[in-house]
Amino acid sequence: MREIVHIQAGQCGNQIGAKFWEVISDEHGIDPTGSYQGDSDLQLERINVYYNEASGSKFVPRAILVDLEPGTMDSVRSGPFGQLFRPDNFVFGEQTPLFPFFCCLLFVVITFGSD
Repeated sequence: MREIVHIQAGQCGNQIGAKFWEVISDEHGIDPTGSYQGDSDLQLERINVYYNEASGSKFVPRAILVDLEPGTMDSVRSGPFGQLFRPDNFVFGEQTPLFPFFCCLLFVVITFGSD
């Protein structure tokens, strides 16, 4: 099985990433609260590549959102699919030692496992 950890950083990366999660959620029949509302078994096939299934059959994106300023994070949280993310998916502020690496990163997808 393959699992993808989606890392989005900075204003641009988070705006692109937010749209990505809207599109992929729609394709898999996931509503803005993380519940499956689809009408095809095909939508659930391989859904665990992008999502973790939490309690209550809620799907949570396997994602990390990073920015120096909390404003972009607030925009994502208040957006149409902002409820999908757990609060600890958001990392912002200059306190993390990873920011020198993340500052130049816009959008990265890391894959684990094999088919």
